[in-house]
Amino acid sequence: MPRCPVDALRLFAQALLTRAGLPGDRAQAVAEVLVEGDLLGHDTHGLALLAPYLAEIERGAMATTGDIVVLNDRPAALLWDGCRLPGPWLTRYATDTAIERARAYGTATVVIRRSHHIACLAAYLCRATEQGFVLLLACSDPNAASVAPFGGTRAVFTPDPLAIGFPTAGDPVLVDISASVTTNGMSARLHKLGRRFVHRWLLDAGGNATDDPAVLFAVPQGTILPLGGLEAGHKGYGLALLNEALTGGLAGFGRADPKEGWGATVFVQALDPEAFGGRDAFVRQAEFITAQCRHNPPRPGVDAVRVPGERALARRREQLARGLQLHDSILPALEPWARRFDIALPATH
Repeated sequence: MPRCPVDALRLFAQALLTRAGLPGDRAQAVAEVLVEGDLLGHDTHGLALLAPYLAEIERGAMATTGDIVVLNDRPAALLWDGCRLPGPWLTRYATDTAIERARAYGTATVVIRRSHHIACLAAYLCRATEQGFVLLLACSDPNAASVAPFGGTRAVFTPDPLAIGFPTAGDPVLVDISASVTTNGMSARLHKLGRRFVHRWLLDAGGNATDDPAVLFAVPQGTILPLGGLEAGHKGYGLALLNEALTGGLAGFGRADPKEGWGATVFVQALDPEAFGGRDAFVRQAEFITAQCRHNPPRPGVDAVRVPGERALARRREQLARGLQLHDSILPALEPWARRFDIALPATH
C-alpha cells in the first residue's frame, strides 16, 4: 500500500471538498475526520468515503450551505435538524457542544436528525478523552437497510454503529463497534474485488448463511447478520434496537419517515467524570480494569490481550511519523476528481 504524508492528504482532501463547493471550515472538518479514520485503521470509513461524498455534493444530496436548525434546546439536551449538511462537520460540532455543556451540567446530549453520513465514529472520541471526558456516539441511517433482525430474512436496520471513548492515565480506551457482524463498506469492497468473507456473516434471501457479499447486491437481496451471528445474534439485534431508540427515537425522525437519501441520525453524549465520582477516581478505576485485561493470561494462539483502541492508537502514531498507508483503491477513485478540479494528487512513497 502506498504511503502519503498526513498533512498533504488533509490539504488534498480539503482542497477537493472546497472546489466541490463546501465552505472552508466545513471542508477542513470533513477532511480531518476522514484522515483520522484512516490513521486509526478504519480504511473503509476514512478517505475511501471522499469520492462518494464529492459525488453527493455534485448531485445536491449533501448540502453545502445553510445552517443547523435548533429544534429543542435545554441546558443538557439539544435536538438539531442537520439539514443534510456534511455529517463529519455536524458531528464534530455536536461533540464540542456536548463537551462544553457537560462542563457546566456534568453531562450533555446532542441528537441530530437529517445529517449526511458521519464517517468513522472512532475519529471523534479522542476529541473528548483528551479533555478528560467520556463520549458516547451512535448513529443509524433511516434511508437504508441491510441487516435483518435476529431470526429474520428481510433487512430492517443498517449496521448501526456505536462508539465509546474514555480516558485512562495513558492512552484512552476507544470502542467502535456495530450492531451487525460486519459493515456495508467492507461488504461493498469485498464484492467489488470478487472476494468473500472469512466467515459466514451474511444470509441470502432465503435465510441461508453465506460468506459471499454478492448476496447484498442480488435480487432478492440478502442481509448482514446481527452481531453474534447465527448463534448469538439476539445480542446484536438488541443493540440495534437500542441504537434506533437513541437516534431515530430521540430525534423523533427516522425509519417511519420518508427517505431522503444516504444520511444519518446521530446521538452524541458527553459525560464529565468530575460531576460524578471525580476524574481521579474515574482514572483509578479505568487503570485497574484495563490492567486486569492487559495482564490476563492469553488463550492459545493469542500473543497478548489488548484493550480496545490500543492497536489503532499505535497505528496512528506510526502513520503520523511515516506517512498514512492508503488502501490501494483510494487514490484511483480520487484521481478523476483531482483531474477535474486541477489539483495534484499527493506524492506517495
